[in-house]
Amino acid sequence: MLPIAWIPSGPELWIVVLIIVVLFGAKKLPEIGKSLAEGIHEFKKAAKSAKDEDSDDSKTDTSA
Repeated sequence: MLPIAWIPSGPELWIVVLIIVVLFGAKKLPEIGKSLAEGIHEFKKAAKSAKDEDSDDSKTDTSA
């Protein structure tokens, strides 16, 4: 049975990190990290907004 998601650990993790550093370069990694963090923040903000909007709709829709 194959695992659903492969999560590297130990030496595998270091190999993945080394490949990323070689591909993108050490100077680009902070920029990539910052962009990912901003994207995650925006996603969470949008998800919370959608959840709040859905909650508001269910409170006002009592005709059903």
